[in-house]
Amino acid sequence: MILSYIQARPLLEARGRGREVVEVSPDLGLSWLEARLTDEGVSFASGELLTWDEIEQISRSEVTCYVVGAEGVQPVQTFSEATGRVCSLLPTAGAPSLLLSGFVMHRIKEIDPWQHAQRMLAALAPVSGAVLDTTTGLGYTAILAARSAASVTTIELDPGVEAIARLNPWSRELFANPCITRLTGDASEIVPTLPDGQFERIMHDPPALKLAGDLYSGAFYRELHRVLKRGGRLFHYIGDPQSKAGSSVTRGVLRRLQEAGFTRVVPRAQAYGVVAYK
Repeated sequence: MILSYIQARPLLEARGRGREVVEVSPDLGLSWLEARLTDEGVSFASGELLTWDEIEQISRSEVTCYVVGAEGVQPVQTFSEATGRVCSLLPTAGAPSLLLSGFVMHRIKEIDPWQHAQRMLAALAPVSGAVLDTTTGLGYTAILAARSAASVTTIELDPGVEAIARLNPWSRELFANPCITRLTGDASEIVPTLPDGQFERIMHDPPALKLAGDLYSGAFYRELHRVLKRGGRLFHYIGDPQSKAGSSVTRGVLRRLQEAGFTRVVPRAQAYGVVAYK
C-alpha cells in the first residue's frame, strides 16, 4: 500500500466518530477498498493490518507519501548517488508530484500533476505518430501520450527518480506499456544521438532552469529541431508567464527557439508554456 496524510487523516476522523467500516484508497486515490476499524488499527479483507501508530505517523507529514510493507511504514524517498539529489513522492489531492532537491516538479496549485500533463498534451493535439518526451519524471506525460501516439521515447537523467516512479501507483503504465521506450541518461547527450526527423511531437518539460540549464540552451533547441519532423510541433513548459521569473525565462526561450530554426512559436498560457512549429 502507498498512503499519504490525505488517506490517513480521514481514518483517524472515522475512528473518532466511532465508525466500524470505511473505504480506504491503498494507492493514492486510484482505487478503493472496504476496511474495518478495530482497536488495533485498520483491517483489510486481505489480512493486512495498518496500526493506529502507523496511521498517526503517516498523518503527520504533508510532504511525504509512505509505503506500507513488511518492514512497517517507510517514506517514499531516496538519495540518488548519480546526481546527489534527494527524491521523494509529494502527495496532492490527485496524482502525486515529485520533490527533487526541494523543488516541486509539477504544478500543484489549483491543479494536480495529472491534469497538468493533460493540459500540456492538449497544447500539442493531436498527439500521434512518434513522440519524444525529454524528461520522464514520474512518467505522466509519457503515459498519456502513449494512449494516442504510435510510440513514445522518454528520457530520465536520474535513477533515483525512476526508483520513486516504480513505487508510485500512478506511474505503473510507464513500465507496463510496450509502446513506451525508456532511456536513462542526460537528454542533452542522448538527443544528439537520435536520427534526424524521427518525431512528430516533442514534449519538453524540463526541471527549473537552476537544475537543468543545458535543457534551455540554444544548442539543445537546435537538436530538438533536428529530430523533429517537418510539420511537427514541440511543447516547451516554462512556468507561470505572469510571474516575474516566468516572464523573464519565456523571453529567452522564445528568442532561442526562433534562432534554432522553429518557424513559429506560440504562447499557450493555460499550459504554462509555448508551442514551436517546424
